[in-house]
Amino acid sequence: MKNLILLIAAIIIGTVSTYAQNDGERKLTKKERKDMEARMDSLMHATAEKAIDDTAFVLEADRVTFKRGYTAHVTSTTNFIAACGGEATVQVAFNVPWPGFNGLGGITVEGDISKYKKTKDKKGNVYIEMSVNGRAISAWLFITLWKDSDKASVTVQQNFYSGKITLEGKIVPVEASSVYKAMPL
Repeated sequence: MKNLILLIAAIIIGTVSTYAQNDGERKLTKKERKDMEARMDSLMHATAEKAIDDTAFVLEADRVTFKRGYTAHVTSTTNFIAACGGEATVQVAFNVPWPGFNGLGGITVEGDISKYKKTKDKKGNVYIEMSVNGRAISAWLFITLWKDSDKASVTVQQNFYSGKITLEGKIVPVEASSVYKAMPL
């Protein structure tokens, strides 16, 4: 008899606690979720645009497209473009057995930023053009930050060679970045 009473008490307590949790955790409707996502995207875009205005941003790339259209998915901690003050760093690293010039299977180059120009179109997309010149780099960087998002793409166009590479990822402020910078050339 005691076992039966304990079993019934356990079932009642379990049922009451389940209903209590469901009342406290109301599920969001589809419209509420979309509104929340839109606010989050807008906030991330504002943060990315502020970092661009301060010239203190990192584009953490998760995809690289080469000159002839070949695409590779890469790690965002080792593939990035960083601009801090008047200097820029471009690093690409691929998962290959050869250590590359930077020890990560790719190359890391640094240079000084000149001719930094930011424009914004009517739709809300932000465009940045900048020239980067250093010991191992002489290129134009064309960055596009898409409307209401922190997603961006950058095309690196070399000045003395017809090489071109496009990196796609998200823009974050320098202090919020989690990239690993290898040994530059």
